[in-house]
Amino acid sequence: MKIINLDGYTTNPGDLSWNWLSKYGEYVVYDRTSPEEVIERAKDAEVLIINKTEITRQHLEQMPKLKYVGLQSTGYNIIDGKAAREMGITVSNIPAYSTTAVAQLVFALIMQFTNRVTMHSDAVYKGEWTSCPDFCFWKAPLAELDGKTIGIVGFGSIGQRVARIAKAYGMNVKVFTPHPKPDIFSDVEFCDFDTLLADSDFVTCHCPLTPDTTGLINDNTLRKMKKSAILINTSRGPIVDEKALANALNNDIIAGAGLDVLQIEPPKADCPLLSAKNCYITPHIAWAGYETRARLIEILEDNLKAFVEGHPQNVVN
Repeated sequence: MKIINLDGYTTNPGDLSWNWLSKYGEYVVYDRTSPEEVIERAKDAEVLIINKTEITRQHLEQMPKLKYVGLQSTGYNIIDGKAAREMGITVSNIPAYSTTAVAQLVFALIMQFTNRVTMHSDAVYKGEWTSCPDFCFWKAPLAELDGKTIGIVGFGSIGQRVARIAKAYGMNVKVFTPHPKPDIFSDVEFCDFDTLLADSDFVTCHCPLTPDTTGLINDNTLRKMKKSAILINTSRGPIVDEKALANALNNDIIAGAGLDVLQIEPPKADCPLLSAKNCYITPHIAWAGYETRARLIEILEDNLKAFVEGHPQNVVN
């Protein structure tokens, strides 16, 4: 089999291995592939591995040997799944590999607002502690998580892990989900979206990107939040209306935001959130821990092996 990986770099910048692919055929791994290079590189592929390289119906029509697409991600909107299905091409994704890592980043972002680690570390290195007349100082209000309320929008594996961590901190947990399960999760409060927005000190998004969730966080919903509230988004960028969020931050409608995803990645220089007040942005790194990426590659191989053996798994089309 001829195996082509069109964008292997972000998954494996050199600290992991692609050598396992040789068990399944001849392979080539490209660090990155531009839209103009897709056909030339993949036209003879029987197995295609992609992360963020878009594959359209027009691309698929020019890959007559293609039988299988292995995604290096949970999301699968990067490929025309309907066209792949019509052409008999199996598409498999990587589910639930980053649950612990994403939940961990949620609290790293939250801590930027409660403990202000970056702000105070920067102040120390600027000499503000050496010149301080007291044994300590703080440049902004600090807060405990104990007793605060976190509102979780979406309650899949990541939302559930966030709830477990929040409970360990002594937080109250409110959840908005289309499928509440109060009999199973009796230690959280399931509620409607407006109640969650009004009552939460932190609102964290963990829902999939669908027509219903696109722009879910907008001018109207932001105005329903507390002025002291913090928004966290580690799910999908288009869930948040970026202009509305920038306006809310700059006009003190809410107190801050911590984001690992944006509508366009990498962002354009004129992205309004890059200059918004009290906004921490990380470059889509929740999934990037070594252990997390190693787990992704392990599932990627499991998916390919299952396909080769005739019982494909994690099929999304």
